[in-house]
Amino acid sequence: MKRILYFLLAGAASSLVSACDEVDIAKNTPTCIRTQTEEFARSAACTTDNRTIGASVKEYRFQGQTVYVLDQGSCISDGSAQVISENCQRLGFLGGFAGNTIINGESFDKAEYQRTIWQK
Repeated sequence: MKRILYFLLAGAASSLVSACDEVDIAKNTPTCIRTQTEEFARSAACTTDNRTIGASVKEYRFQGQTVYVLDQGSCISDGSAQVISENCQRLGFLGGFAGNTIINGESFDKAEYQRTIWQK
């Protein structure tokens, strides 16, 4: 009987720990973007506060498709943001040392913001 109680308590404790590791991702996010966001969230350093913009994943309409920008945030100087399609194909990078703004030969300034999928 003690063994059963021990296993139940251990299972409940591990559920609590794994629930704390979950990333709050917006509903209706494609599966591969959800997976990419979870991986990105684990390594993202920047947190939103009074002085910095934290890491985020944002959804845009660009060149007739839905794309996602995985941005490390403003605490990393000369950092770049990865742009991926809704099926997780890499389209390019924004920012960085050179300040790139071109994706697939077009300025990303033409992209239309849709929503924030995740923000740290």
